[in-house]
Amino acid sequence: MSKALLNTDLPLPNKRQGKVRDLYDVTLPNGEAGLLIIATDRISAFDVVMANGIPGKGIVLTQLSTFWFNWLADRVRHHLVSTDAADIPALDAAQRRSLQGRVTLCRKTEVVPIECIARGYLAGTGWRDYQKNGRVCGQQLPAGLRNGDQLPEPLFTPSTKAETTGHDENISREEGADLVGVDMMEWLEETTLALYADARDYAASRGIILADTKFEFGTRVDEPQPLLIDEIFTPDSSRFWPADAWTPGKEQPSFDKQYVRDYLETLVAKGQWNKQPPGPTLPDAVVENTLARYLEAYERLTGSPLDLSAF
Repeated sequence: MSKALLNTDLPLPNKRQGKVRDLYDVTLPNGEAGLLIIATDRISAFDVVMANGIPGKGIVLTQLSTFWFNWLADRVRHHLVSTDAADIPALDAAQRRSLQGRVTLCRKTEVVPIECIARGYLAGTGWRDYQKNGRVCGQQLPAGLRNGDQLPEPLFTPSTKAETTGHDENISREEGADLVGVDMMEWLEETTLALYADARDYAASRGIILADTKFEFGTRVDEPQPLLIDEIFTPDSSRFWPADAWTPGKEQPSFDKQYVRDYLETLVAKGQWNKQPPGPTLPDAVVENTLARYLEAYERLTGSPLDLSAF
């Protein structure tokens, strides 16, 4: 197994790190100030980064996001400029080779402080909420739904980062409108549900159920509407299920990092981890099986296998 890329140290300004991405300020090929996003092989679950990574995961995420950005190009404007490491300034050949396949050069935006989530099926935290009170993020649903059931209509369930914990916190539409304005909130909901519906139907044609997904958007002074940013429709940002194995009433087999979450829950049940940092080391079998699921999702969705050795 190849070595996972967990961190980068590049001669570029203003480095910052998310849970799985490293970001730097760069100059784009057109001379405009831009942003470099590097998808590392770090993997997080329950808002905690694991001690080891999934070798090649960042490449899968970048290539799949690029596929979707291109697929949606006539539906929504986005931030993607280039995924070619040769376009990154101030790096030598070895540094560019180490990043090939996992870089996104983007237009800079002011991030809209709302995570836009579309839910088409009852799963995860939505299922746990429903079991308590018949609601998902405050929205009433019919009685008698099962874990994994398709919802009568997709739901828009926005969230934001809590100031004290930094964790995602579900909010109402009204709370979102207080943050970004009524018009922006309406646009976010309409766009989120439309993009989800388009991708859901396409994924279904490829034998995959897109159960839920999340988006982020950013604004620019020279753009009339927000741009779609970050990653889209990847195993890290979406819940993918094989359509031929869908059986409501239980947890579904998945192509996403639910496999990692399920493993971690066994550690929690044994008292070996409490969902707090630091994250545990994932066994080789979990690493290998997770990567296999990501690669299968890529191949099913794009119609072509991804050869990680080519990068």
